[in-house]
Amino acid sequence: MPLPTMTHSSSFLLLPATSSPHPPPADDASAAYAVVVLNQRLPRFAPLLWDRARLRVCADGGANRVFDGMPELLPAEDPDQVRMRYKPDVIKGDMDSIRPEVKEYYSNLGAEIVDESHDQDTTDLHKCVSFITRNPPGSEESNLYILVLGALGGRFDHEMGNINVLYRFSNIRIVLLSDDCSIFLLPKTHSHEIHIEQSIEGPHCGLIPMGSPSASTTTTGLRWNLDNTSMSYGGLISTSNIVEEETVRITSDSDLIWTISLRN
Repeated sequence: MPLPTMTHSSSFLLLPATSSPHPPPADDASAAYAVVVLNQRLPRFAPLLWDRARLRVCADGGANRVFDGMPELLPAEDPDQVRMRYKPDVIKGDMDSIRPEVKEYYSNLGAEIVDESHDQDTTDLHKCVSFITRNPPGSEESNLYILVLGALGGRFDHEMGNINVLYRFSNIRIVLLSDDCSIFLLPKTHSHEIHIEQSIEGPHCGLIPMGSPSASTTTTGLRWNLDNTSMSYGGLISTSNIVEEETVRITSDSDLIWTISLRN
């Protein structure tokens, strides 16, 4: 019995609405976006994603990044006006990284401050995703997309913790973003169609069996396609592959990480 198909597209995240060349996939049409900002440098497209989101959550020191970084990304505008406009709805986490003056500033603007320093068993990103799934910005969890800024770069163990969140919440569409690439999980419960917006992403991409080995992965649309190919650490993994077509199709018996480069 064929698997149901899940579609993916970045064009409606990273392109201005007037620039998108085709309508969104049917299951993206009513998407509700939430943004999580972690404690790494904001990517250049942070203001665009922030404006499209219906819920904005800063993970602890991510609030410092918004406070400092948004005015830097919008240098033609008054910094105070930028900070007032780009106010997080919620700041959540251990509260060991946020500067006191930043915490006070956003609290005075009405941001909800949620101190979870008592919980040392989960990461700040895990805490934020848990909060969003309990308080989704849309009416249906199936339409929820969580876009994570600052998930890549910095300490390697932090990056691995962020990727682990993709597996912990495999039923939620979560995209990790940096200036250089995007990363998301391809659950084995579906086949996948990834619509490539060549003006903003590619050509380099990768498929990585991080949770468990894959005995069988098949792709189309790549320069070096996989044909019922096994992948595992210590064996083959598909890194530095090249997108050749506008649609990449992937089926696997294992959850896979998909990553693709982002153009400047």
